[in-house]
Amino acid sequence: MTCYTCHSSWAPTCYGCHLSMNANQRMPMLHNEGLTTRNWTSYNFQVLRDDIYTLGIDGTVTGNRVAPVRSACAVLVSSQNNDRDWLYYQQQTISAEGFSGQAFSTFVPHTVRGKETKGCTDCHVSRANNNNAWMAQLLLQGTNFMNFMGRYVFVATGNKGYEAVAVTEHDEPPVVIGSDFQKIAYPDNYKKHVENHLALTEAHHHPGAEVLDLQARGEYLYAAMGKHGLRIYDIANIDNKDISERMVTAPVSSLGQRFYLPTKYAMAVATPTTLGVDPLRSHRRENEEQSIHLMYGFLYVADKYEGLVIVGNPDLSSKSPGVGTLLDGNPANNFLKRALAFNPNGILNGARRITIAGTYAYILCERGLVVVDLDNPLQPKVTAEIGPPFLNDPRGVAVQFRYAFVVDRDGLKVLDVTHLAQPKPVPGALVALDDARNLYVARTYAYVASGKHGVAIVDVEHPEQPRLDQIFNAGGEISDANDVKLGMVSSSLFAYVADGRNGLRVVQLFSPRDNPAFSGFSPRPTPKLIASYRTHGAALAVSKGIDRDRAVDESGNQLAVFGRRGARPFNRQEMERMYLHDGEVFTVTNEPSPIARP
Repeated sequence: MTCYTCHSSWAPTCYGCHLSMNANQRMPMLHNEGLTTRNWTSYNFQVLRDDIYTLGIDGTVTGNRVAPVRSACAVLVSSQNNDRDWLYYQQQTISAEGFSGQAFSTFVPHTVRGKETKGCTDCHVSRANNNNAWMAQLLLQGTNFMNFMGRYVFVATGNKGYEAVAVTEHDEPPVVIGSDFQKIAYPDNYKKHVENHLALTEAHHHPGAEVLDLQARGEYLYAAMGKHGLRIYDIANIDNKDISERMVTAPVSSLGQRFYLPTKYAMAVATPTTLGVDPLRSHRRENEEQSIHLMYGFLYVADKYEGLVIVGNPDLSSKSPGVGTLLDGNPANNFLKRALAFNPNGILNGARRITIAGTYAYILCERGLVVVDLDNPLQPKVTAEIGPPFLNDPRGVAVQFRYAFVVDRDGLKVLDVTHLAQPKPVPGALVALDDARNLYVARTYAYVASGKHGVAIVDVEHPEQPRLDQIFNAGGEISDANDVKLGMVSSSLFAYVADGRNGLRVVQLFSPRDNPAFSGFSPRPTPKLIASYRTHGAALAVSKGIDRDRAVDESGNQLAVFGRRGARPFNRQEMERMYLHDGEVFTVTNEPSPIARP
């Protein structure tokens, strides 16, 4: 791999566009001068950033050389008919061959400056070990910073089911209610919101069996429901005013579908990605596209007694293996099947949290952290176990490039996961927190749901030397934090906190108005509480948003479509050439000196 591209200039990158089709609206047709249409399609840009630099493999025309990459058309689509019914709203697109429509494109490298250019640490691990987040971004693994939460935030509320809480304006721009942006774009609505004591007013509640964890993706929401196992809800009509029940378990008939799978006690559910991918679509050789890894065709449940339950049809010769039946457009064959349950010798007893990084599942259970290889999801195998004395009843785990961050009864701890199958504890890397319940890592900060203390914001720019940056509890109003997820709208970043008995809290982490450095790679958060919603039950978990800046997983499996024939992200071997030599990490500086080796 050559290094000349490392000195090329960056390009402003759009991370999200809302394509909205509106019927019965007479407007000039885009891109066709002189024509008019009564089916108007508008393009509304969501996020534009210039603080990102990424690399990949260019198309066949250039000989598949290394080239800079930018986010291209990260499109979400909505459609409104002439009765103003939203037939679908903020839905992801999927490419012809099954990749996510959160697209990326390579572009021609060009050096235009001799000063503001790239150095060695922009593409390789720095000797100071302070660019872990930057490397995750460079390799297109994503950093959970650009994630799209959308108008509705889904909250698990225990024995009260779950709720979809409207947190943004419906019209463009879809600003977050209570934000600085709303104050500018919708001043009257902002005034009403303040007068209403920052309370959100619109939500859709689905009562019923207990919901402990949940994840929305596309038209479906996956829910871990304790003794009731896994259940899938159809949420395609969440914003359609003509639908009486907007979230259902059987959109056609319960006799013709089975959207649930019994397990002994489902604690958590994971999708390998929040992006819309379809492993079943056909491939044409002339398109030069890669295949989607088999593991993306299944769902994964952490069960208290059964360990890891893999959900999907295990017959790979069938028309719809895995959970592909949910994507084939046929509502008559939506019958969930169990592929297998995996818990050798009870090693996964008490499983309560699952995070997937590459082809590995990091599962938290009674014995601590257990790593399960899912390269063949029908033949999982344990590759590592880390328990006491290093881990003390772990409650949350997040992976970013070469490090995993775990919260347990002692606080936040760090693992070196340079080799995903064999994580290693980092001695002395501890931030003491006495009520940590879960965490979310976005670029150089870890946001820890710290129970009675609120949200602890930990600086992890130097992963092996984490430090507490600040504790935020909104003057004591956030006092039972169970979970936290982040999402970006325009130039502002927001945290959505499941605050136990207090419900959903919306926190603005930074905006141009209160943070002059908002356009940097990882601005220091300046949090303020801007909205709340009192849920019917205790708020336990928040669904993660769409990974808008993630094109490949940690094992080198492509997730998002590339806009050049033959273009793609780095595979695992190519990634490792950027930071490993003979299996060991090498580091660099921006000064002309020999490569530093361990």
